[in-house]
Amino acid sequence: MSESASTQALATALRERLTVIADRDFYNRDPAGHLGKLQAVSEHLESVERGLPRPLDPELAHYLQRRSYDKALALLEAKGLA
Repeated sequence: MSESASTQALATALRERLTVIADRDFYNRDPAGHLGKLQAVSEHLESVERGLPRPLDPELAHYLQRRSYDKALALLEAKGLA
């Protein structure tokens, strides 16, 4: 996978995770289902992250390591990579 495709996949996974977190209706209706979905998207995000070409941008690596996913997505968007 090219670096561009990899960063696009990362941005998509980050957005998907944020969407699940923000879905309060789903959480209120089915907390266990919501947690399961959050776990699934988080696992997918980690899988995408492991597949990124190395070396990573140091700032992006820092955000991903610290699980600062909002900041990681904002960085990708600011650099035109998302």
